[in-house]
Amino acid sequence: MVKKLLVFSFIFFSVISTFAAENKDANVIEEYSQSGDYTNEVNTQEANNIKIAKYFALLDSLDIEISKEKVWTKSYATYLTALEVKSNLDDIRQRITFLSKKKKDQAAKEELRALEAKEKILAAQVSQLKDSYSTPFSELITPPEIDDAPQISNPFDIFTGISYIKKANSDFDAYMNNKQELTKLIKLLERESEIYKSIEKLDKEKTYLAQAVTKQKQLERFKNALSTISAAVEVYERRLEVLELNINQEIEQQVYKLIKIGILVSIVFVIFFLLKLALKKYFTDNERFYMANKAINFSNFTLIILIVFFNYIENASYLVTILGFASAGIAIAMKDWFMSILGWLVIVFGGSIHVGDRIRVDMDGMLYVGDVLDISPMRMTIMEDITLTSVMHNRRAGRIIFIPNNYIFTRMIANYTHSSLKTVWDGVKITITFESNHKKAMSIIKDITKKYSKGYTDITRKQLNKLRHHYSLKNTSVEPRIFSFIESNGINLEAWYLTNAYATLTLRSVISTEIIDAFNQEDDITIAYPTQMLHLEASAKDKPIMPVASDEGTVSQ
Repeated sequence: MVKKLLVFSFIFFSVISTFAAENKDANVIEEYSQSGDYTNEVNTQEANNIKIAKYFALLDSLDIEISKEKVWTKSYATYLTALEVKSNLDDIRQRITFLSKKKKDQAAKEELRALEAKEKILAAQVSQLKDSYSTPFSELITPPEIDDAPQISNPFDIFTGISYIKKANSDFDAYMNNKQELTKLIKLLERESEIYKSIEKLDKEKTYLAQAVTKQKQLERFKNALSTISAAVEVYERRLEVLELNINQEIEQQVYKLIKIGILVSIVFVIFFLLKLALKKYFTDNERFYMANKAINFSNFTLIILIVFFNYIENASYLVTILGFASAGIAIAMKDWFMSILGWLVIVFGGSIHVGDRIRVDMDGMLYVGDVLDISPMRMTIMEDITLTSVMHNRRAGRIIFIPNNYIFTRMIANYTHSSLKTVWDGVKITITFESNHKKAMSIIKDITKKYSKGYTDITRKQLNKLRHHYSLKNTSVEPRIFSFIESNGINLEAWYLTNAYATLTLRSVISTEIIDAFNQEDDITIAYPTQMLHLEASAKDKPIMPVASDEGTVSQ
């Protein structure tokens, strides 16, 4: 009972004392409030807080603007990360060194192993971020490298020079863009720094002092980067101006040289064009004009090549020396080409073959007869026609045949229409029996060949008279020639006459049919053909009663 009374008394006095203390504090506050100092201090703090809140609202809007400059802010964030990683690595290495010297219990060993593993990870990160923490913004403030300027020595290098200038200007523009972005970022950071200074004046407790110091350091680093990039821009721009000036001068020289070559080539073209017009009036023969035209074109092309060659080869003697040493190998490797070009020169200047001539060529055991369509430095082109060769050997015609010009030295090439000749000798043969009137038959053949070849005979006579000035002609007879030969199966009569070199089969066909018709009208002339006669054994004097056709034998009536 006494204990309960004591506890109740202790609680009662405690409550009374607490209530008295609170009344005392209330009285003090009431007295302080009535004095007016407390009210002013509260109002000032609230005004400062409102201003600070407004400043932080401005800082938030500035942070949004600053975050748009991603290139520089990301680079700075990488720099801060690299510094933090480097600092952590240094701390870990110090801790590892401390644990290595200390006596190791189980907990220390586990901590040491964990720190060593973490050290490897951080060391790898530091090696990757080495440039970032040693030199902030190194990639952004380093000007782009300028490659060696190309040497403009020919018109094709002009495009190379223009591309070089364009690339260098593009790199410089990108570098200047980095500078402009950095300038804009620094202006934003300066506004941010001014706001922090205003906050620092209002912040009596220095709550935001650390942030202000950090922002100021950031601003100083960006200003250092701007000064560096400004100096680099000035040097880079001057160097770029010098390079661009040199390249433009070289391009200008090449343009002037190209204009000069163009004028020379134009003059050459005009001269050769006028020469062609003069030759066209002088030459009445189309074939001669064609060959002259080909020679003029070749000379024109060669002269233009020489003009270009000596304008763009600075040391011609050096090149000639190289070509002299290489000529032997080139001659062996390109023997056929050189022989074809040499053959072309022989054909063109020798005049043995002209465009339009009818020629026959023996190529690898095959005979080709056709008209020459073109003669180029490498080959002749002929159009295969229907001739006796086509009928007797090839059994086809109409093909385009390409003949290398070197064949003129190694193959048999016959020209049916050389010089002014447009006719060739052609002949037909027919066999009559021994009992036939061969003299009458020869007379009939001669009359027919004279009749149908008279025009070609007169033309050939005139052509041969012209050839006497160039060749020694012994036999100039142009009249048809008739020959007779004794064969095992009868008398072989052959008629040779002059005909158009381009249409031998036509006249041959006409003369052959006329001779057959004339012989069939004669009773004493019989055309012989291979037969076999069968005799009866009863009487050797009896006449044969039955002729039988065979592959060989004589013909008898």
